[in-house]
Amino acid sequence: MSNIALPEIDQSTINKKEYIFKKLKKLTSSENVLSHEAEIKPYETDALSAYKQKPLCVVLPENTEEISNILKFCYKENIKVIPRGAGTGLSGGSLPLQDAVLISLTKFNKILEIDFENKCVVAQPGVTNLSITHAVQHKGFYYAPDPSSQLACSIGGNVAENSGGVHSLKYGTTTNNILGVEIVLMDGTICRLGGKTLDQEGYDMLGLICGSEGLLGVITEVTVKILKKPQTVRAALIGFPSHEDGGNCVSEIIANGIVPAGMEIMDKALIIATDNFSKAGYPRNVELLLIVELDGTASEVDELINKVSEISKKNNSLNIKISKNEAERLSFWIGRKAAFPACGAMAPDYYCMDGSIPRGKLAAALKEINELSKKYNLPVANCFHAGDGNLHPLIMFDGNKEEELKKTEEFGAEILKMCVRFGGVLTGEHGVGVEKRELMCEMFNDNDIQQQLSIKKSLDNKNLLNPGKVYPILRKCAEEGRVHVHRGEEKFPDIPRF
Repeated sequence: MSNIALPEIDQSTINKKEYIFKKLKKLTSSENVLSHEAEIKPYETDALSAYKQKPLCVVLPENTEEISNILKFCYKENIKVIPRGAGTGLSGGSLPLQDAVLISLTKFNKILEIDFENKCVVAQPGVTNLSITHAVQHKGFYYAPDPSSQLACSIGGNVAENSGGVHSLKYGTTTNNILGVEIVLMDGTICRLGGKTLDQEGYDMLGLICGSEGLLGVITEVTVKILKKPQTVRAALIGFPSHEDGGNCVSEIIANGIVPAGMEIMDKALIIATDNFSKAGYPRNVELLLIVELDGTASEVDELINKVSEISKKNNSLNIKISKNEAERLSFWIGRKAAFPACGAMAPDYYCMDGSIPRGKLAAALKEINELSKKYNLPVANCFHAGDGNLHPLIMFDGNKEEELKKTEEFGAEILKMCVRFGGVLTGEHGVGVEKRELMCEMFNDNDIQQQLSIKKSLDNKNLLNPGKVYPILRKCAEEGRVHVHRGEEKFPDIPRF
């Protein structure tokens, strides 16, 4: 028998892990601490499944006091912490670290108060987006932001990513629809920001927290405003012979002072895929499909529908279909809402991008994306929140082929660089996470990034909360070639310094 040298087991590491597990089990129920490989594997990725990594352990606290005590312990022991909501994020924002405790907020799933008088709802962060509307619709109210994942995504995650949706154009993203939060800082301090009123004195700390991607604290309660459902809602389904015609129509609608509740674009590839999947009855003889939804009083909507129809005809529309009733309006949206699952028939995997551009660049962006598709020999389907210029190209690839994943990442990076070049930004609603981290250098220089990190340091002076996300390693960005982040299965990328 040959003598094979086995790697030595680091007993100190084992002892440290056991110490951490033991302490955590004293801070919450023991069954709320998951440490076995089979238990923690479901948490190794978010919806950006190309990136995978298991955490040290997973904790499922049941109240704010438990979270505060867990963070106090981790702060004292210099243990990294990753907050996680429903795991539907698309930028790797809740991707674990091997030496980090992952705090899952799934047990924070209750609506605490419905206040119709003040038109708001107080909910725990694990409550799903759509559940808020379901809880208030019997009184004719609803919650406006509606991401495509609203059936599953959590309101706490919506705050962390400043999520939007198809109705963001008129009603805003999450930041325009939250009134207050309760948040626990890394040292265990419990803070309340905002409340039930529309404005608060002092600095806009609530605005800072919304979109902070879990880098500044763990959200434990959210107060959102609810809206009365409009008297009338109608939608127009409009087909165009070219991307230019559709893009020009979008720009002209907005230029005429019309603010639709929602305005969505789908290209031909996605029209066919979604129609095959949902049987929505979309026209297949068009290159671009535009859905325009208008709401308000009956007379107001009728007038706006007529104006939109006139503008569409002026821009060479091939066909226009106006919803006659609520069932028909919903049928217009059924395909768009099913865009992601519909793409499952196009390839084994898809990579959903997220960037924003000025509305006037929509046609140019579609043209460049299609050119990049040919360059990388990877199919792409496009759906855009046309009204606010938020792009969601879906790149098709086979994740079993390593070279295709690498090409997909490079393709995606070029799309995001294009967004910045066109005067836009790297993200519209998915966040930066690890996916776009190195591309932050396309928008910001070292001084810009250092200023943002200084804000993080003021609330997390040890850089323990969700480290390695959003910000690249401080360096002279231009000298480093601005390389896109790669998969972190073997080694997670380094953590930015303060």
